[in-house]
Amino acid sequence: MNPDRIRFIRYFDWSILFILGGLALFSYFGISGANPTHGEAMKQLLWYGISFGVLILFQWIDYRWLTYLSYPLWGVGVLSLLALLLFGPITNNTTGWFEFGGIKIQPAEFMKLFTILAVSYWFSRMKEKEVEIRAFYQLWPVFLFFGLPFLLIVKQPDLGNAVILIGILFAMLIVAGVRWRHILYVAMIGLSGIAVLAYIYLFHNDFFFDKIIKKYQWNRITVFLNPDAASTADAGYQVSKSLIAIGSGLLQGKGFTQKTLTETNWVPEAQTDFVFSVIGEKFGFIGSSILILLFFLLIYRLIRIAMETEYDYGKYVIGGFVGMFVFQIFENIGMTIGIMPVTGITLPFISYGGSSLLTNMIAIAIVLNIGLRRKKLMF
Repeated sequence: MNPDRIRFIRYFDWSILFILGGLALFSYFGISGANPTHGEAMKQLLWYGISFGVLILFQWIDYRWLTYLSYPLWGVGVLSLLALLLFGPITNNTTGWFEFGGIKIQPAEFMKLFTILAVSYWFSRMKEKEVEIRAFYQLWPVFLFFGLPFLLIVKQPDLGNAVILIGILFAMLIVAGVRWRHILYVAMIGLSGIAVLAYIYLFHNDFFFDKIIKKYQWNRITVFLNPDAASTADAGYQVSKSLIAIGSGLLQGKGFTQKTLTETNWVPEAQTDFVFSVIGEKFGFIGSSILILLFFLLIYRLIRIAMETEYDYGKYVIGGFVGMFVFQIFENIGMTIGIMPVTGITLPFISYGGSSLLTNMIAIAIVLNIGLRRKKLMF
C-alpha cells in the first residue's frame, strides 16, 4: 500500500475535522444572526469550503518542504506589508488590505503564519547544530523576525495583529525551551517600552497622538482601565452593548424565533470583532459554553500532536499556532465581556473574514500534516 495512504489511515486526526465542522456551524449562525438579510454568512461558508479543500489537498505534501520556504515566505510577507503602506488603499484611516476584484486580502494575517514558520526553522536549526543559547544576544534573529513585522503592522495601524505577534513570541520562546531569565528580559524590555510611552504621553501629548497611537485606540485603553465610563465614552459603546446582548441571552438563549438585539445593529461590528455577543444572545450560556469547549478540544488536540511528533520543527510550528489561537480566543471573548481592552482581534474560525479564516485553516492544515508525519513509518 502507498506510504502516504498508510499515514493517512493511521495518523490523520479526524476529531479536528469534526471540531472544525462545529465551529463552522457557530460561525454561520453567528454571522447570520448579526445580519440576517445580508450575504456574509453564505460568503463565510464559501470561504470554509475553499479552506477545507486547501486543507485536504495539503495533506499529500510533506510539510518539511516548508523548511526551505520559511525564510522566503517571511521575506515575501515583509515586502507585502511594505507595499501595503506605500501603495495600499486607505480604508477607515488604516492601510490593512489589498483589494483584487472585490476580494480583500489582509497581509498581516498571513504574516503571523510566515513569522511562526521562520522562527520555528531558526530554532530547529539551532537544535540540529547543537547550539545552546546561553546569552540573550544570541536571540537577535528571533527579535528581527518578530520586530520588523510588528513595526510595519503597527504603522498601518493594526494594533490587534501587532499584539498577537507579541503573544506568539512568548509562546515560541517557552516551547523552544529558552531560559526563563531570557524570557524575563523580553518582558522587561516590553515594560520599559510601556514606560517610555507613558513618558511621551505625559510630556509630549501632541506627538503621542500624532505619531504613536490614534485617539480611538487610546480611548479603548482608557475605557478598559475605567469601565464606569464605558456606557458614555465612544470607545466603550461596543462593550456596553455587547454585555447587554450577552446578558439578555440568559441560560438557553433566544434562538431564532425571537427578535434579538444584535439583529438590529445594537452591537456595531457584530459579525466580525463582536460575533461572540451574537452567539451569547442567540444560544445563551449553554451555547457559549459549547463554543468554548470546542476551542478547548481543538487546542488540546494540537498540543497532543505536538507532543507526539518526532521532529523539532513541527513542535515549534504547532507551539506558535497554539499561542496564536489561545491569545486570540482569550482576547476576543475577553473584550466582548469587558475584561480585556478592545483591540479589533477577531474570533478564530467564527468571525466573518476570508483572510482570517483562510489563515487559521492553513495553520490547521499544517498541524494535520505534521500529525500525519509525527512518526517514521516502520515496515
